[in-house]
Amino acid sequence: MDAIDVKILEFLRRNARINASEIGESINMSVSAVIERIKKLEATGVIKQYTVIVDHKKVEKSISAFISVRLETPKFHNDFINEVNTLAEISECHYIAGDYDFLLRIYTASTDTLTTLLNQIKSMKGVALTRTLVVLSTIKDISSVLPSD
Repeated sequence: MDAIDVKILEFLRRNARINASEIGESINMSVSAVIERIKKLEATGVIKQYTVIVDHKKVEKSISAFISVRLETPKFHNDFINEVNTLAEISECHYIAGDYDFLLRIYTASTDTLTTLLNQIKSMKGVALTRTLVVLSTIKDISSVLPSD
């Protein structure tokens, strides 16, 4: 991957629906060359998928929070993952190192629905401890980090 690939990825990260001719004009490259590079980035797995980024506030999910979860023992790992995958308000689940085992990203409608969800998580088999951080505002949020030139 070279600097031109990084530029192409930056255009696609900002707008996955941008067409190859717009990218080509901006980086002084032919449309066919841009398309070929995008196909190569897809084939090698650098580009995993194209997606939509939803404004959660506009779909009535104005509360964002992070919940750290510690399990009693690793034997509850798979059961916890299975239960997390059933809850739509959990948008991300990361297995992490440190004092906690998992970090969950939550989008929900209100503090009442956050309370309900938190109680569901605390009631899951094997959950020993949780820590909740409610997001007041988001300064930076990008879906991916690109290599620097």
